[in-house]
Amino acid sequence: MKNNRPVNLDLMTMRYPVSAIASLLHRITGMALFVAIGFMLWALSASLDSPEGFALVQSVLTHPLAKLIAWGIASFVVYHLFAGIKHLLMDAGNFETIEGGALASQAVLGASLVGIILVGVWIW
Repeated sequence: MKNNRPVNLDLMTMRYPVSAIASLLHRITGMALFVAIGFMLWALSASLDSPEGFALVQSVLTHPLAKLIAWGIASFVVYHLFAGIKHLLMDAGNFETIEGGALASQAVLGASLVGIILVGVWIW
């Protein structure tokens, strides 16, 4: 085995398959949802605490930045849901070929894009 072969460690020059991109996005959205739980629990707790707390959450959520954050969280949920369904289908024995995995990943990305746009229309 040669030890002097060229090694390219620049990750930005590599082209990732669509299934790898979908998998990475699934992990990233999972971590983002974990972080977003704090905001969601605060909003739930404050809104259920008293009528004043409910009014506070209502007034906070009318601000454009809060709507953007809510849209981001909802987008994470939409993508994570579709990617999770894909993983469940793969656990059941579907889409296990390279072509099938790529097709399922493209379907997840497409369905998520439509879902994210619909959620954005609903929030704004």
